[in-house]
Amino acid sequence: MRVLLIGGGGREHALALGLAADPAVDQLIAAPGNPGIASVAQLRPVEATDPASVAALAVEVQADLVVVGPEAPLVAGVADAVRAKGIPCFGPSGAAARIEGSKAFAKELMAAAGVPTARCRTVDRAGGGIGSALVAQALDEFGPPYVVKNDGLAAGKGVVVTEDRSAALDHATGCGRVVVEEYLAGPEVSIFVVTDGETALPLLPAQDFKRVGDGDTGPNTGGMGAYAPLPWLPADTVDEVLTTVVEPTLAEMRRRGTPFSGLLYVGLAITRHGPRVIEFNARFGDPETQVVLPLLETPLAGLLHAAATGTLAAHPPLRWRPGAAVTVVLASAGYPGTPRTGDVITGAERAGIVHAGTARRASDGALVSAGGRVLSGTGLGADLDAARAAAYALVAGIGLPGAHHRTDIAALAAAGRLAAPDRVASPAC
Repeated sequence: MRVLLIGGGGREHALALGLAADPAVDQLIAAPGNPGIASVAQLRPVEATDPASVAALAVEVQADLVVVGPEAPLVAGVADAVRAKGIPCFGPSGAAARIEGSKAFAKELMAAAGVPTARCRTVDRAGGGIGSALVAQALDEFGPPYVVKNDGLAAGKGVVVTEDRSAALDHATGCGRVVVEEYLAGPEVSIFVVTDGETALPLLPAQDFKRVGDGDTGPNTGGMGAYAPLPWLPADTVDEVLTTVVEPTLAEMRRRGTPFSGLLYVGLAITRHGPRVIEFNARFGDPETQVVLPLLETPLAGLLHAAATGTLAAHPPLRWRPGAAVTVVLASAGYPGTPRTGDVITGAERAGIVHAGTARRASDGALVSAGGRVLSGTGLGADLDAARAAAYALVAGIGLPGAHHRTDIAALAAAGRLAAPDRVASPAC
């Protein structure tokens, strides 16, 4: 099988490692890829958000399967263009990718499907006049902590959760359209669901860490680490989410004539009333992919191909390796504000290190930083303690001037100090 992987971040490096390990894959091409992906795939240049360019490359390399990693190409309609060439593509159509491309659309979809989620208000032209007044009214209605989300794509940093009402208003002022929500109290969980639009196969739940600092302090980032599995999560949670969230959502998408095929990312808060959806994404999450895929024993390319060709119902049950995985993200100086780039990186050649924001310097080929989240170290172990030790050992061996990382990834779970809230009767929707 010839596989073309679109994207060049940490998620795509993790996907590339999984795809390259599938015995059915005899050629892996990544576009544009990154220096880490180059160790397992042939790199090709492409404008990833240009559907025609991606489709032309898929035809040129005679791809048997195209896997689209990032959200922006999916929202731009890359999967539609590839499928129009008769090539199977793992990723939703542009219309279906609105589930991530517009927070307001996702909330309206959830309401129509009866999916449990936070109450919200969508405000157009939030930057002034009546829009600002409506934002203020919604903030007062829901109370602190205040949650304000950009409607469109924002690379994981378009959400403000704060006790400071002025900060929430200021965030809305910089946006054209926002969704103001009530805060959902409870630990967060990410569940990836591989689907062909009809059949849905959930992967292992994971938990990521969005705040930049230890103890969940500081501003939101794209994610500073993750771990799987979740020993504290009630055993029936995944089945409940499939019944109350995934199946109704897929049915509503089919009813609208825009079936969702690809990876449905369900971001949840585990509240005292049960799981509640925080957000949907239309692709694998970063950095959760870095811990979920190393534990997947089932060949990845075959699984994604079955979803892309509508044959997921006939796919064998998923198999998982024992143990745990932890990934720790190493970020450049200045992240999540204005990251410093161009610093030389050393020690990044070991197994378990995933490249996200790296490049080769043209003058001498040195590996340098080229983004905010630069690398991550993914450790495997018999339990979370062992996996944490392995991940932090990997990060400790990387040289990057000014870099920073969290020191508490998976610490509470490993110590048995994290638990789902006691369940109480759910209020009427």
